[in-house]
Amino acid sequence: MKTYLFSIYIICNFLFATTVIAQEKKVAPTSQELYNEIATMDTQLFEAFNAKDMSKFKPLFTEDLEWYQDNGGLLSYDTVFANFEKMFKNENKLTRTLVKGSLEVHPIKDFGAIEVAQHQFRHMENGKEEVGTFKFVAIWKKIGNQWKVSRMISYDH
Repeated sequence: MKTYLFSIYIICNFLFATTVIAQEKKVAPTSQELYNEIATMDTQLFEAFNAKDMSKFKPLFTEDLEWYQDNGGLLSYDTVFANFEKMFKNENKLTRTLVKGSLEVHPIKDFGAIEVAQHQFRHMENGKEEVGTFKFVAIWKKIGNQWKVSRMISYDH
C-alpha cells in the first residue's frame, strides 16, 4: 500500500511539474544588436520626419503599410502619405523626440522586430508651444539588410 501511494505521489508531482514547465513563457531574448538596430532606425525615421524630408521618410515604410490610430482608425499607405505631405507643408514647426528610457524592442522570428515606446511631439499653435506625449508600437520588417515599418499603432492621444 505504501508503494502504491508513493507511486501516486511521484506521478502527481511529475504531472504538476510538467504543467508548470509547459505554462512558462518562452520569451525570445532581445539581443543588444537588435535593440541598437531598431533604436538607430527610430532615429533615422524621425530625423527625416523632423526635417520634413519625404525622400528619406517614405522609403522607411513598406507599401502594404497599415497605420492604426486610436482616434483616426485604420489608415492605408496612400492616406498616411497624403496626410504627411500636407503636414510637411505646414509652418507649425512640428518635431518629434523619443521619450528617454521608454524604448522596448522585441524580436519577431523570421520577420523583424516590435518597437514599443513613447514619443513627444511639439509644435507652435497660435504663438504658443503645444506638447503631447503619446504611445506607439511599430512593427519593423527586415527586407534583406533594410528595415521598414510595416505596421504602426499610435494611441493614447
